[in-house]
Amino acid sequence: MSHQDGMNYAPKGKPNKVVKEGEFTFAAVALDHGHIYGMCNGLLEAGAVLKSVYDPDTAKMEAFKQTFPDVTFAASEEEVLADPDIQLVAGAAIPSERASLGIRVMQSGKDYFTDKTPFTTLWQLEEARAACQETGQKYMVYYSERLHVESAVFAGQLIEEGAIGDVLQVTGFGPHRLNASSRPDWFFKKKQYGGILCDIGSHQIEQFLFFAGCKDAQVLHSKVANYNSEAYPELEDYGDATLVGDNGATQFFKVDWHTPDGLSTWGDGRTFITGTKGTIEIRKYVDVARETHGDQLYLVNEKGEQHFSLKGEVGYPFFGELILDCLHRTENAMTQEHAFKAAELCLLAQEKALQITNRKAQAGRTEA
Repeated sequence: MSHQDGMNYAPKGKPNKVVKEGEFTFAAVALDHGHIYGMCNGLLEAGAVLKSVYDPDTAKMEAFKQTFPDVTFAASEEEVLADPDIQLVAGAAIPSERASLGIRVMQSGKDYFTDKTPFTTLWQLEEARAACQETGQKYMVYYSERLHVESAVFAGQLIEEGAIGDVLQVTGFGPHRLNASSRPDWFFKKKQYGGILCDIGSHQIEQFLFFAGCKDAQVLHSKVANYNSEAYPELEDYGDATLVGDNGATQFFKVDWHTPDGLSTWGDGRTFITGTKGTIEIRKYVDVARETHGDQLYLVNEKGEQHFSLKGEVGYPFFGELILDCLHRTENAMTQEHAFKAAELCLLAQEKALQITNRKAQAGRTEA
């Protein structure tokens, strides 16, 4: 697992199988983003069988097989969708192509598990909603910054137990390292990646809805900028937004591509949660200048101050819950409406975002 490059971040946890061997089978289609490795790791650790993989780029399939040696190569997407053994298709396509892949998967009678962001336009979201209703299949989303981070999982458990009372406010910081030379061309084309609030902002909005117990929210303000990426004019390297939930809880978050080279990991992701009876701080990937690993959580409430080091202690229950949801047609891992609402709000934040002009860069070009 790469700690320097968030695109290839693929956590491994403790195996916690919820099904017998062969009871749940899935395939991987579209290997455009490295998150597919984390998605597959999680499903395998929960007892699923990875039968086949397909991508039109054979080099990507060969690399995939190095990590998952038991997988077989499918000759086409159609072969995967026609396979009666496969119950779910996991995909990490180019963001603008995730919706169309998901609709084809659902229309073939299989559930779909996609990397975030699941859509780049509101029209895609509406098409997927309609396909879900028509087919009865699932369109699940890998919101990894909550689902595949043990400290974030534990925070959810603490909130459910009432450790900080009712959640009033969530603040999220989602910095990432750009590593521009290693990124594919689509990463720099806004029509394909959707914009920074649509893309990595989707993690932050999903966490707000979950931690604060909101079923809906309003985007009050959002803005984006390209501050330091002149070579990539369509890239937004900074974004932030403010939301208010239907229960009165509020959120502020910021995301960016400005992680300094000296940081030991790809981004110092943090979440701050304020409740009526306490506070939680999550330091997801690193505890700067203190710990070389992340999954550090700080809880303060009426019982005092507590620090939890959670790496390897909690696991990732989402994947087992997803498998059982697919088998039993339940919604314990994540409701379909929650997955879609997080996507809708990040699209609205992106759509209404104020475009900030980098006046310093402009001045430099004028002087030149």
